[in-house]
Amino acid sequence: MLLDRRAVLEGSSLLLAGAALPWPALASRRRLPDFYDEIEQRTFRFFWETANPKNGLVPDRWPTPSFSSISAVGFALPAYAIGAERGWCTRAAARDRTLTTLRFLWNAPQGPARAGTSGYAGFFYHFLDMDTGLRYRDVELSSVDTAILLMGALFVGQYFDHDDAREREIRELSQKIYARVDWNHFRADGRAGIAMGWHPEQGLIDRDWSGMNEGMFIYILALGAPVHHVPANSWDAWTASYGPFWRGEGATRRLAFAPLFGHQYSQMWIDFRGIRDAVMRQAGFDYFENSRRETYANRAYCSSNPMGWRGYSRNLWGLSACDGPGNLELPYKGQKRTFFGYAARGPIDEPDGRDDGTIAPTAALGSLPFAPEIVIPCAATLMRQPGLFDRYGFKDSFNPSFNYEGVRLETGSVDPPHGWLAKDYLGIDQGPILLQAANYRDEFIWRYMRRVPAVRRGLTLAGFSGGWLAGGRAQRG
Repeated sequence: MLLDRRAVLEGSSLLLAGAALPWPALASRRRLPDFYDEIEQRTFRFFWETANPKNGLVPDRWPTPSFSSISAVGFALPAYAIGAERGWCTRAAARDRTLTTLRFLWNAPQGPARAGTSGYAGFFYHFLDMDTGLRYRDVELSSVDTAILLMGALFVGQYFDHDDAREREIRELSQKIYARVDWNHFRADGRAGIAMGWHPEQGLIDRDWSGMNEGMFIYILALGAPVHHVPANSWDAWTASYGPFWRGEGATRRLAFAPLFGHQYSQMWIDFRGIRDAVMRQAGFDYFENSRRETYANRAYCSSNPMGWRGYSRNLWGLSACDGPGNLELPYKGQKRTFFGYAARGPIDEPDGRDDGTIAPTAALGSLPFAPEIVIPCAATLMRQPGLFDRYGFKDSFNPSFNYEGVRLETGSVDPPHGWLAKDYLGIDQGPILLQAANYRDEFIWRYMRRVPAVRRGLTLAGFSGGWLAGGRAQRG
């Protein structure tokens, strides 16, 4: 279906305005409205209060009883530092929780066995038992979820810089956990790229990380690794498949990927402002600007609302991966429509696009640094949605169009006047909300990650130059 021309033109004009506002021009906007303090503090409390204090593992979701998501643990590590900076916990408490987590990760059993381990070759399984820390059922050894965990570990290795025994141990464990990872385990069988996962039962997953999605930072970490690094030309395997992902012209020209989390996960850790690889030097803008344009495109799509869902508007938008009511086919406005449970969502005219009327707060709020002028009004509107903002901030998602009664839901509940509302908070969706607010306020995550030698090394070996990388060298060690 074609987008409404007026909404597309509106989005284009906003993009043009956005492209003319480099980050320094936004400095005066870094003070967020008072209501955002409450969003951040409640989101912090999700990680602080739901983690297992004995091992630092964080549940995939809450309040539904859940296994731990290793990527949620990665988001929790900087969350503790944010809490210490904002006065929501003491630095000592944040330090001790961080150290507990890193000690567990370093000592957790590794090996190729199907059971009784937490990971292999330095990587961790996607999900772990909350208490034992061992592989949950038959989940995959995950390259991307381990990468999020490593980013969190590298961050705390910079943040905890005091000269005392516990903070020194945090720094040492951070480096040891990262150095242990053998990235070439995911490049067996002559692959140029890095595989998405591995099972001890079947081996590597067929699909590699390629195109435009959340996998960008995997290659940066793998290139920058001090021991088991990948060849310097591995970045080419990532960018070589960009072709089908290009969309738009002029100020809307961008590498598109429909779910917004794919544009957020690398950039909440790595400051891509002003640095460019060969592809972006040719394009004439950087990946930060690319994500800004894609944020506007997501909003323009929801404003146009080609599928006619209830509730979408210029201030109520945001499509990404999130919970949904369930995998169902039901009538909607005289047509049969398909709804989904947990799934990646985004504009239907972009790669991996899928739209069933479900909005995820993490989609817009995770893009705060890219486009604060449209994200903050959306956040204010989300605060007014019945039942959405609660104990730990925003519940994962909601769908105003799904007001069916008597159907079997995968999760959540239906209030006919307002539609479907998720039951749970998800760690991987809470993380972007909190970390990106910290980046917007004072570049908190970016400032410390710019100090990580491996990040600078990986970017330089991938061909990035300019900006804060000027004068850096791509040496190992």
